[in-house]
Amino acid sequence: MQWFSELPRVYLHRDAVDFRKAANGLSVIVEQELGLNPFDESLYVFCNRARDRLKILHWDKTGFVLWYKRLEKDKFKWPSDDEHEVLSVNEQSFRWLLSGLPIRPLEPHKPLNYQLLS
Repeated sequence: MQWFSELPRVYLHRDAVDFRKAANGLSVIVEQELGLNPFDESLYVFCNRARDRLKILHWDKTGFVLWYKRLEKDKFKWPSDDEHEVLSVNEQSFRWLLSGLPIRPLEPHKPLNYQLLS
């Protein structure tokens, strides 16, 4: 997605969404379930139950833009449904999501400190 010189805020709706919903239905979810303003130029990302499709809603000051991405043989690494707070992700995490990677940064192994016995 090369439309933006600087990516606006990105919010993920954690629960699966009925993908028959279009821009108006998704904007209602943004307002009522996320408690956010759908007209604030952010990106709002929604996933279906099978986790193989995304819809991205954006207000561009003249109307809603709705992007759709469908994976043919894989699933998106979506955050778990049991976390209910609104999830905002940075540009890197958003790119990871679209590329099929988990959005949480990977954590390295913890360093071990050994000492020689004298």
